[in-house]
Amino acid sequence: MMLAELEDNMQKSVEATQRSFNTIRTGRANASLLDRVIVEYYGMETPLNQLANITTPDATTINILPYDKGSMGAIEKAINLSDLGLTPNNDGKVIRLNIPPLTEERRKELVKLAGKLAEEGKVAIRNIRRDGIDTVRKQEKNNEISEDESRNLQDEIQKITDKFTTKIDELLKVKEKDIMTV
Repeated sequence: MMLAELEDNMQKSVEATQRSFNTIRTGRANASLLDRVIVEYYGMETPLNQLANITTPDATTINILPYDKGSMGAIEKAINLSDLGLTPNNDGKVIRLNIPPLTEERRKELVKLAGKLAEEGKVAIRNIRRDGIDTVRKQEKNNEISEDESRNLQDEIQKITDKFTTKIDELLKVKEKDIMTV
């Protein structure tokens, strides 16, 4: 069934948006902040979480324990180049990231970033809607379905789209509240 596949793809877009939100820091240490950090490791771009054990011993610290001590410099460089705004402290064994309290200005920037990520998620959902409606119109044009069936399917696709864009809006509200709460 086409509608089930459409819903499935839209759900995946919502989940991808949620994962993106998880990479935005909120003033508390969270290992998922480092999910987007890519390290140049022996000529290969490798996600940081595949090169090190990442832990949060307390609410303001992230510890990164590389599996290979030789990768510490590359990990530090990747963190510095990322948009996290965090400075790594390397003691030769563990890289520590201290999560400073967020300033009001930085909180507003993060809310804007969350809004941008939410909009990207909604665009993905609208693209899925467009593809679904195009498929229905082709079926109607090829006389595979009637005009009424086509209209009903297009209405159903729009309802599904509205449901998933609302889910993204709800996730955004939660994330904004999380960011702005001190």
